[in-house]
Amino acid sequence: MKRWLARWGGTVLFAALFAPAVLAANAFDVYRDPSCGCCSAWVSYMRAQGYAVTVHQDQPMTAVKARFGVPSGAMSCHTAVIDGYVIEGHVPAEDIHRLLAERPDARGLAAPGMPMGSPGMEMGAHERYDVVLIGRDGSTRVYATHGPAA
Repeated sequence: MKRWLARWGGTVLFAALFAPAVLAANAFDVYRDPSCGCCSAWVSYMRAQGYAVTVHQDQPMTAVKARFGVPSGAMSCHTAVIDGYVIEGHVPAEDIHRLLAERPDARGLAAPGMPMGSPGMEMGAHERYDVVLIGRDGSTRVYATHGPAA
């Protein structure tokens, strides 16, 4: 019995101490207009990727974007926040995984506009699009490129 407690007690203690941090790093707050269907599709996509998503639909979106420092050239339809980073628009989960693993000194990521073929925008012909890293100073640079080759 003592061996079992020694072996599993440490595991339980580790899980109790670190599970809240893991869950917090996996939780999104998404701000969106209630009438936007593609925002709902992106939320469903992120949930399917294993993220916990809380949706806020009562915020004026221009105020949300200003509060999180989204530059006008990077704006899209919805704004999300995860682990201190802003995620603007239809950013693929793989880019968010990379962001959270690399932890750059930045505001976050954006898929400017509403690119066809991005998560939540799968209808119609898919287009090539960039996901940009938003710097602390509001500057942007290409972080990843998606879609068919040009």
